[in-house]
Amino acid sequence: MKKWQGFFLSEHTANIHKENQRANKVIPQKRKMTMGEIGQIFEFAFNNNRQVVVQLEIKDAEGQYFDDTVGFIQGYDELGFMIGNTKVHYDEIRNVELFDFHKWSKV
Repeated sequence: MKKWQGFFLSEHTANIHKENQRANKVIPQKRKMTMGEIGQIFEFAFNNNRQVVVQLEIKDAEGQYFDDTVGFIQGYDELGFMIGNTKVHYDEIRNVELFDFHKWSKV
């Protein structure tokens, strides 16, 4: 039992460090877009098979925004879009951008 105490302590310390980093992370508020602007970007991304970055209008208990939802538009219905494996309702969307990725070969 004594042999494993160091392992548990380091794992516990790593989890505490990871939780502190997550708690101290501040996600900036992006510009509130109109439904017309949002629709244009989603239409372009869907037609050209591009990924989107969506900031939702949802905040946590401390008033901070959650991480952006990133992915391809898998589909849509009368309630919202399916981005990757996440359902995003129309009234929850604050900001949408095209995801700009850099190929590792061009970096």
